[in-house]
This record gives sequence, structure tokens and C-alpha cells, in this order.
Amino acid sequence: MHMTDPGGIFRQNANADARLAAIVDSSYDAIIGKNLNSIITDWNQAAERMFGYSAEEAVGQSILMLLPEHMHNEEAEIIGRIRRGEGVGSHETTRKRKDGSLIAVSITVSPIRNNTGEIIGASQIARDISAAKESERRIRLLMREVNHRVKNQFAVILSMVRETSKRSTDPREFEEMIRARIMALSRSHDLLVTTEWAGASLFDLVQEHLKPFGHEDRISLSGPLLTLQSNAVQNLGMAFHELGTNSSKYGALASEGGHIEITWKVKTGPEAQRRFHLVWHETSAGAATARKAPERKGFGTVVLQRVAPQSLSGSSSLERSPEGVKWALEAPLEAIVVPQLGAEDGSDFKG
Repeated sequence: MHMTDPGGIFRQNANADARLAAIVDSSYDAIIGKNLNSIITDWNQAAERMFGYSAEEAVGQSILMLLPEHMHNEEAEIIGRIRRGEGVGSHETTRKRKDGSLIAVSITVSPIRNNTGEIIGASQIARDISAAKESERRIRLLMREVNHRVKNQFAVILSMVRETSKRSTDPREFEEMIRARIMALSRSHDLLVTTEWAGASLFDLVQEHLKPFGHEDRISLSGPLLTLQSNAVQNLGMAFHELGTNSSKYGALASEGGHIEITWKVKTGPEAQRRFHLVWHETSAGAATARKAPERKGFGTVVLQRVAPQSLSGSSSLERSPEGVKWALEAPLEAIVVPQLGAEDGSDFKG
């Protein structure tokens, strides 16, 4: 007859308890034990990191110290459910740290029973979801911005259709021009999407809109590094497309030896107001061989003289001559660049 060593059972139980304690203490989530009076009985290291209280400070205190005052009734509801043997699963709420700051958490609460099955308290697991909440907030803001911009794009496209139809008698020409202008809007849109609508580099914007016309060796850019806000990206993008299209048909890019110089700078006015100045200057050495531009005032002229400057709270001038085209735009810097970004360091780009 063999007898079981009762000490082995105690050692197994002790080892199991030690393993459980190690798992709880090493958990990434805050694990808190409390009795039915909401007094904290257990507090792991993650709870200390999350809330700022040490175990010595937390154990013996009411868990209400973690709840903002206006949410104290939430704890009464939780304890009520625990007393009924119910749990609380994945409840998103707010808790308060030792320094008074608030933290978004997801909590799960389960009853704790003794050896006879009597409910004597609750085990609460809290997970920090601040990063997820911030991500959700940014997505909502972005979606609102995208919604606003898409509606704005629709308005611009309708205007394009209306103005282009007024100035075109050939259906094929109308279709070609509308397609090209919508594609130009799409290029500006793509630049904004890559930065989550935070803005786009002026240099990148010019390059993107002139790329379809080729002859990069005949185009020079010079000016400070600027990050344009979305409204400036759209309106300057439209202007560059119209200037590039005109140049490829009738100007510098349509004749041998032609050249386009695009320069921009930031000046400080007499009342310390910072102003943005941009000049598109193209010269056509072989102007005599280039096709003559139509006399009528097209949609491109409307964009350059009215749409772009007015949308940017600025002014513009457009000069045409047999030798080339010069378009100058001036506007308040705050209408052009992303706030607190731009030419603060005075660094220039030339290419």
C-alpha cells in the first residue's frame, strides 16, 4: 500500500500560485483586484506604470481614486453587476492618473470567488487605448478634411466644365481640355494624399504639373523651401497646368531654344507682413516658328488672372508678348504655407 506525500500537493499548489503571480505581475495590462467595497487589494506592475501609483500607495485605497469625479457612479454599476455574478467585458471608459491626467482605457471586470463559490471581490484588467483613440480622432479629422476637399473639387470641376464649354466649339477639343484639367487636379490631389492632407512642397508641385510636358532641361526653379497648404496646392497647381499647357502649344516649350524660369521668394512688408511672390517667366527664342495663341480669353487666363489670385487673397499680373509670357503672383504668406512651416530658415532651392 502506497501513501501520497501531502507535502507534494502543497508544493504543487505553491508553485502554481507562484506562476500565476508571475504572469499577473509581468502582464502588459494593468490587473487590479478589489473587494466588494471597491477597496484595492491587488496591484501589478503594469497598473503602477499606467496610473503612476505604487502598490504601497494603491492597495487599501478606494478604486474611485482612478475615476474622474463625474464618473463615480460607473463604479457602483460595476460592483452591482459583480454582486449579481455578472462580468463587464471590453468596456471603453476613462480613468485618472496620479498626476491628474486622463487616460482612455478598455476594462474587463470579472467576479472573484472563494473556495465555497461566494463572490468576495472583482478582478479588473485595464488596457491603455490612448493611441487607438488618437488614431481614431486623426482619421475622423482626416475624413472631414477629405470630404470638404472632395466637395471643393466637385465645384472646381463644374466650373471647369462651364467655362471650358463657353470657350470651345469643337467637342473633341472640349473633351481633351476637360480631361487634361481634371488630371491636373488629380496630380495635386495625389500630392496631398501622400502627406495625409498636411500640405505639399512647392518644388514638388511645380515638377508634378510640368512633368507631362517634358523638356525638363529647359525649366529652372529657384526659391526657398516652402510647404504649401492644401488650398494653395490646388490653385497653384491649376495655374501651373494652364501655364504649362499654353507653353507646350504656343510658347517656350513649343519652340527650339525656349526657356521657363520659375522663381519665388518671401518678402517682409512695411507693416512686418510676410508676402509670397512668385514669377513664371518664359522666353521663346524661336517664337516666329511657334503656333500663334488664340486671341480669345480662355479658361487658363481666367485661372491666372482671377481664380488663383482671389482664392489666395492675392493679386496677379499676366503679360504676353511675341518673346514670351510673364505671370506674377503676390499673396499673404499665411494664405500659401502650412502654419509655422515655410521659409523660417531662409534655405533656398535651385534646380
